[in-house]
Amino acid sequence: MSDSVKDRVIEIIAEQAVLQPSDVTEDQTLEDLGIDSMGLVEAIFAIEEEFDIQVPFNANEPEKSDFDISSVAAIISAVEKMVSEQIA
Repeated sequence: MSDSVKDRVIEIIAEQAVLQPSDVTEDQTLEDLGIDSMGLVEAIFAIEEEFDIQVPFNANEPEKSDFDISSVAAIISAVEKMVSEQIA
């Protein structure tokens, strides 16, 4: 999908981690970046607001949710999927 979704998700995650977007790589986990559960919630709220999507409440339980938060790349992929479904 569009680089703008990827770039914006990375910016949101970097903001929560108090890092520069250039310091965030797609293979990192939120834990790698020092983002705790409260930071995760804030990042999800920011993502929902930015892309006008609704992240499933059980996103932190991968076996129960299609929204994978296991890595930065997984979050980008999940957001891209939700945005594309919204357009369709």
